[in-house]
Amino acid sequence: MGFAGLVLSALGQRGALADTSAGWRPPDGKPHHPPKAKSVIWLFMQGGTSHLESFDPKPAIDKYAGKTIGETPFKGVLDSPLVAKGVRQPVPETRKLMLELMPTQVSYKKYGQLGIEMTDWWPHIGGVVDDLAFIRSVWTTDNDHGAQYQFHTGRHFLDGLYPSVGSWIHYGLGTLNENLPQFVVLGEQVGPCCGGSTCSGAAYLGPEHAGVEMSLDPANPLPFARPPEGISAEDQKKEFDFIQKLGRMAQVRYPDDPSLAARVKSYELAFRMQTAVPEVFRFKEEPEHVRKLYGLDNETTQSFGERCLAARRLVERGVRFVQVYHGGGQASEWDAHSELKKNHTRLCAQVDQPIAGLIRDLKQRGLLDETIVVWGTEFGRTPGVEGAKGGRDHHPYGFTVWMAGAGLKRGIIHGATDELGFHAVEDRHYVTDIHATVLHLLGLDPKRLDVPGQQRLEIDHGAPIQGILAG
Repeated sequence: MGFAGLVLSALGQRGALADTSAGWRPPDGKPHHPPKAKSVIWLFMQGGTSHLESFDPKPAIDKYAGKTIGETPFKGVLDSPLVAKGVRQPVPETRKLMLELMPTQVSYKKYGQLGIEMTDWWPHIGGVVDDLAFIRSVWTTDNDHGAQYQFHTGRHFLDGLYPSVGSWIHYGLGTLNENLPQFVVLGEQVGPCCGGSTCSGAAYLGPEHAGVEMSLDPANPLPFARPPEGISAEDQKKEFDFIQKLGRMAQVRYPDDPSLAARVKSYELAFRMQTAVPEVFRFKEEPEHVRKLYGLDNETTQSFGERCLAARRLVERGVRFVQVYHGGGQASEWDAHSELKKNHTRLCAQVDQPIAGLIRDLKQRGLLDETIVVWGTEFGRTPGVEGAKGGRDHHPYGFTVWMAGAGLKRGIIHGATDELGFHAVEDRHYVTDIHATVLHLLGLDPKRLDVPGQQRLEIDHGAPIQGILAG
């Protein structure tokens, strides 16, 4: 009944909106224009991966290391109006600019046909760099970990609750596989103080469009994905059949009641999931060479490798949106305020091979031609050192996101930060431009998804990043 209640509450809200808005109808599941892609795998590093030690290294911070920004030829970055106007902090002046430059904490070199510079912490992704489109000019306005919420919804968490990008896709396109959830979340998210589960929430779209959190345990991936203890599958089927019979009897009496139809549908879905969902996480069915590709044979890479493999298996079976987290739990692990070298060495080793394995696996199966892969993090890290232990602070003014797959150019760099990696200065993109690009490739126009009574700003919609779209 709880599962059905999620659906009913959403339908009740949607019905009320339809009744008060003449001519408005919810999406019918059809794209607004011919799509390039079917599914999305959204990889998110929690805490703020350093763009300077990953995909946007800067020689200038090495040259002027130990000097303050004001002592370099690039002191003008501090005079930019973006410094004062580009950030909304929950508590004013809780974060100050880090002025003493810290050198890059790892060596870097050029990869791929274009010679894209990346650090040596990402050698496996360096091997697939010709399949990636780097956006080195992303910015946001939250200078604390609520930026995770902003990255997924486009709104500062002080604004209230808004639908996440995965929820908009679920709302606009519906299902490709009626036996599986269409928006799946893998991996732990950080606690409520940083947005928590609202990063996959649906807000006013209704809870039926929210992400469904799953465990990688095939014996119990969802609380309702297996019969309760002591009840056989046969007995539970009889139970479901009886409930469905009652529902259909009620539908005869109230044929126009959407709540009854939703209740019948929800029980059907819950029963089908008990077979379909556990099968997704039976990784032993995969050949040994595939398991090794994702690093499942290595203790360091196994955990995230299983999430990436699960993501491939989910989109292969028709799931629209798979949100994969790394570095969650009680803290945002990528948040390297001290000992960045130690922190990023450890974390990059956990994710580099699995992510590259995912790209290679999708490509060899032909799935990269119908799937979008997004790699993101809430913000970058400061060019300046924080404290005495070699850390970097939060940095929302300019950082890197990369994308790969259906409808995208490959092996390119779009946009740029300045010489210190401080500001996004060329082809600047707010985070909702990432959303708009993904929705565009799926055949959706964000403005045509708007719900009456829920006004959205122009920046909420974003704009597709034309420079990375294939012809």
